[in-house]
Amino acid sequence: MSSGALYVVGTPIGNLADISFRAVEVLGGVAVIFCEDTRVTKKLLMRYSIDTPCISYHVFSKMSRVDRAISLLRQGKDVALVSDAGTPSISDPGVKFVRRVRQVLGDVVCVCSVPGASAVTAALSVSGAPASSFVFLGFPPKKKRRRSFFEEVGAEDRTVVCFESSHRLLKTLEALQECLNPSREVIVVREMTKVYEQVVAGTSQEVLAYYTQHPAMVRGEVVIVISSLSI
Repeated sequence: MSSGALYVVGTPIGNLADISFRAVEVLGGVAVIFCEDTRVTKKLLMRYSIDTPCISYHVFSKMSRVDRAISLLRQGKDVALVSDAGTPSISDPGVKFVRRVRQVLGDVVCVCSVPGASAVTAALSVSGAPASSFVFLGFPPKKKRRRSFFEEVGAEDRTVVCFESSHRLLKTLEALQECLNPSREVIVVREMTKVYEQVVAGTSQEVLAYYTQHPAMVRGEVVIVISSLSI
């Protein structure tokens, strides 16, 4: 019996309509969907009348959860992997899932990409920052190496993209103000594809001043784009 396929499926980052026809077809046809939070994924599945069973796989999951997927694949069953939002493996625990499957099954298994939304490229597309070459750095460190992280951002000539939680946004903008060239543009893209989507651009000082004066806006999902110096 040939192995099943592992489908790595991109899902919406906010608006549930932002999903491809192929993704809906795949999610409805696989044996099981591995997802970060079953409650989040089931909201998406209900929207498209998909009743495929879900199994949680998140940053604290043991490898035995992945081995369960490998067992299904060996039986010739197809499996899907999704994250709560966006594309799995991009600053996401799905990378360990995919690596484990590849290490165990090798060329026997087909690991198939079902492309979808990505907060990184979505933020770049509305930022106006040069994106022919850019660096994605995930989430800044919470404690250790935090200072050196922002110093590295300040020294980087290319456009930089990073994620940040809303409750650390002001501290991150303060750090950028200390480490960036004062003329360098910072773009905060918040709540993308949702009702209250917002883009705030300016120098790090200007953006920090805006969010300091509008604390009610410091909420939701945040992507920060630091424009390259060559515009």
